[in-house]
Amino acid sequence: MKILIIENEVYLAQSIATKLGELGHVCEMCTSTRDAIKSNNYDVVLLSTNINGQDFNPVIETFKKSIIILMVSYISNDTVSKPLSAGAKDYILKPFMIEELIRKIDHYQDYEKLKKRDAAYKKYLTHSFSTVTHEYNHDIIDLPIFISSSFQKYSDAFAFEHAYKKDLPIHFITLSDPKAMSEIESLNQDAILYIIDYQTLKKGDKKAFCSLITNKKVIVSSTDKIENVEHQVLEIKSDNNIFDQGDILPIEDYVKYIVLNYQYKFPDIELSKKLGISRKSLWEKRKKYDIIKKK
Repeated sequence: MKILIIENEVYLAQSIATKLGELGHVCEMCTSTRDAIKSNNYDVVLLSTNINGQDFNPVIETFKKSIIILMVSYISNDTVSKPLSAGAKDYILKPFMIEELIRKIDHYQDYEKLKKRDAAYKKYLTHSFSTVTHEYNHDIIDLPIFISSSFQKYSDAFAFEHAYKKDLPIHFITLSDPKAMSEIESLNQDAILYIIDYQTLKKGDKKAFCSLITNKKVIVSSTDKIENVEHQVLEIKSDNNIFDQGDILPIEDYVKYIVLNYQYKFPDIELSKKLGISRKSLWEKRKKYDIIKKK
């Protein structure tokens, strides 16, 4: 990482830079906030609040995308509270062990990575579920609940939306994992358990499973119809009834579905190629199924 050390005690700054450099970090030093804000290309900024007569707000504003750790000789409103409120991440009290400083740097570096990863996952899930149009009143839904849907995506969308509405983390488990039952039993209820592949359980194991999840915050997904359970069951049907039969689709039904749902996504020449038919056959299919493509 690239680290900027803002410290007027040159010996201390050099000592910190040497020890961090030994760990592979690239360190730069400056003795005033005015010199510090000339560049903002740093992963971490170590800011000493002992520099008299210096305004720390421009530094914090300049490096708001960096991890700012305050190095303080005493704790006060000016040295800690105000800089933290302005955007600094943490502080460390002088004199300190370099190992403690490294621990803080590593902690916030991991935190920033998790934030970026979480943002990417949320963006991906929002995109993935954008075609799911079902809406639910999650305030009146009690867990545990079973979700039956021919499309796994519909159950996924319900589970992640419920966790978001309840502001709770979500823990994913598949019943195809041999250790799933022991994992469910060992988990604390500080998160919603989203369990899929209920249809893979043997009939004799389903009773034990239902007993195990009683009084837990659990959402169970199955691609088969759910019967003989004491908990609430929600059946989610697709917008295309042909997919709710639970069987392999006839070729004609499959072609009709693809044409209806993808004719505006792909030009005819590409759509016919993906279906393995000619453009003339595609036109004939539209005529047969009374499908009109608006220009």
